[in-house]
Amino acid sequence: MSPEFEHHFLRQRSTNIHELSHNPVRVLVASAMWIDSGNWFPYVVLYTVFHASAEHWLGTARWLAVCALAHILASLISELALLVAIRNGVAPHTAVNTLDIGVSYALAGVIAVLTYRIARPWRYAYLTAVLLVFGLPLAEGPTFTDLGHLLAALIGLACYPLTRGRGKAWNPKETLAALRG
Repeated sequence: MSPEFEHHFLRQRSTNIHELSHNPVRVLVASAMWIDSGNWFPYVVLYTVFHASAEHWLGTARWLAVCALAHILASLISELALLVAIRNGVAPHTAVNTLDIGVSYALAGVIAVLTYRIARPWRYAYLTAVLLVFGLPLAEGPTFTDLGHLLAALIGLACYPLTRGRGKAWNPKETLAALRG
């Protein structure tokens, strides 16, 4: 795609305030199917590692539920926060058309729900890392995207009921002992 067409194409699939107010279902589905063209490699790696692991552990239906809940709820709440910021004069009115696409909210939710795949006490170190990775950017210079990522991670953590009965938690200590033979 030419850069101009790509920008137009992605803008119509963005979960920004303008598109959400006109085509909410279409953009909530379509925005998750695209990524910013310059940043695809990290998503491929993270998708391969985290999504494949979560889908294998949770099963396809539960994994999709986590993805959908994290993507949809984080998109709606973060855009609502942006709308409030616009109405209060904190953000410019042009922000209603901000480009907001990608699978990152779904990915954040899946990364967080994997907390329950890890045995205690290792789970707490992983949880701390998840909260730092998604919380620090919001603390340093808040944007609606940073808010969305933290919300998506919290939504993933709230998906705990979907993890019940999914087998024994992974224990890194047992894996290291097995590797040592």
